[in-house]
Amino acid sequence: MSTSLKAAAAVLLVTGAIAGQAQAGAHTPSASACLITKTDTNPFFVKMREGAEAKAEELGMELKSFAGRIDGDHETQVQAIETCIADGADGILLTASDTSSIVSAVEQARDAGVLVIALDTPLDPASAADATFATDNFVAGELIGAWAAAQLGDEAENARIALLNINVSQPSVGVLRNQGFLTGFGIDTGDINRWGDETDPRIVGHDVSDGNEEGGRRAMENLLVEDPSINVVYTINEPAAAGAYQALASMNRQDDVLIVSVDGSCSGVADIQDGVIGATAQQYPLQMAALGMEAILEWAENGTRPEPTEGKDFFDTGVSLVTGDPVDGVESISIEEGLNRCWG
Repeated sequence: MSTSLKAAAAVLLVTGAIAGQAQAGAHTPSASACLITKTDTNPFFVKMREGAEAKAEELGMELKSFAGRIDGDHETQVQAIETCIADGADGILLTASDTSSIVSAVEQARDAGVLVIALDTPLDPASAADATFATDNFVAGELIGAWAAAQLGDEAENARIALLNINVSQPSVGVLRNQGFLTGFGIDTGDINRWGDETDPRIVGHDVSDGNEEGGRRAMENLLVEDPSINVVYTINEPAAAGAYQALASMNRQDDVLIVSVDGSCSGVADIQDGVIGATAQQYPLQMAALGMEAILEWAENGTRPEPTEGKDFFDTGVSLVTGDPVDGVESISIEEGLNRCWG
């Protein structure tokens, strides 16, 4: 892999149909790319869009951006891929809403000579894309699981754990985070590729949040009905964590429950500062899309496909545990550094 693919950079995203394009001056663009994200409202994808636009301008590339109307809008993403093929794009950066159903459209793009890079969320199978640039979501989960177990100390053996996932379709990113958390906490996951079949008595149960605040509150309320003594809460992301906190606060339980999450947005890190979340695993959407844009340019100019990080089947764009209460044996960064590196 070239050194240009190893440098950090910015990222991009936009909406529904063609929402924008960037190219340097009036010169013929060096390459053309499409960015297709799940939505255009989630700050994570907004930051992708902004960074990709900046990288496209820097490299003199043409960029067209698309997004689903809501998370899960598979059909709009398929239509976007078809448009990119028809437009003769050199490459597509894709965060898929349905990681398996999108594969046939991705195959059409690759058959047409388009480089397809999955961002953040691997396809199912991952080999359906030419490459994946992403956080190691299993490691992200492991970090917050190990931190929570260390916070409880000997009482980890008596924990009462609630797990707030994204939805019942179990997209790979959610499975990896959930199973990483359980592994970090010291719990047997059962089938590593699915959540919900664990037999450890410390698990009160799983519920789904749709990755938003309202869903997190609703899921937390459901699990508190099952067991009001819950004292550890894993959430798929920080909006779900904020909703879980609201439900706990309504029962005056907010101060005696550990909530951990994944994302590292500016609002999420602020929630750590405010005592809403104990720790989060911070990922870097800027890195993902910027490196993806550079990879598309190399493909267009040299026919070179990006290579994965050594020992992994994807290019790891990094993750850091952010907390105000560091523990021995779990590497972390401070809230201040997390705020310096956050997004959204």
